[in-house]
Amino acid sequence: MKRSQINALMQETVAFLDEQNFKLPPFAFWGPDVWATKGPEADEIRDCMLGWDLTDFGSGDFARIGLILFTIRNGHHTDLRYRHKPYCEKALIVDEGQVTPMHFHWSKVEDIIVRAGGNLAFELYGATEDDGLSNEDATVSVDGELTKVKAGGRLVLAPGQSVCLPARLYHKFWGEPGRGKVLVGEVSKVNDDRTDNRFHEPVGRFPQIEEDEEPLYLLCTEYPR
Repeated sequence: MKRSQINALMQETVAFLDEQNFKLPPFAFWGPDVWATKGPEADEIRDCMLGWDLTDFGSGDFARIGLILFTIRNGHHTDLRYRHKPYCEKALIVDEGQVTPMHFHWSKVEDIIVRAGGNLAFELYGATEDDGLSNEDATVSVDGELTKVKAGGRLVLAPGQSVCLPARLYHKFWGEPGRGKVLVGEVSKVNDDRTDNRFHEPVGRFPQIEEDEEPLYLLCTEYPR
């Protein structure tokens, strides 16, 4: 992805969040100059990968296969300094028809909450013992109510609805076409995007960036020490 594209998407995202009256923390708006002044007092942001996370999953077509996330708070799976925080919260911005590919998490349990905007559609599969797609129905909790979904079946959530996704449940999701961009919340166990994702088809989790202009804000993988 080009840096100019990432910068533009960040600006569009902030505008959308403002429309929804959803405000990001101050560090969301620290550019490279500000980060150059930050010492150990900002290590929690660095170490727990808080902040902007934007990817096209190696597709080269962000509008079709991609996702913008902002990690608001997170603990750490091994660093004892952050073990008091066993949870994570993210904001996800999902466009109409924009797919996050089929994947599960080895250990993370997560609630996906449609906060505002359009509807969010899921395709769900259980996992076989060898990590393939199961033919068995899946059962998930939708706002506290057990709901059975056929293997490969769809679940559509409107604003205000949520689903709890257990570990090792394959899921892909996208904004339902014709309903508009979706503001999604994620509340989960500690998040570790480097080791806890299992994609059904191999993808690139973090983008390769072509530097055609200066960064507006840094991604969570780019903070200087």
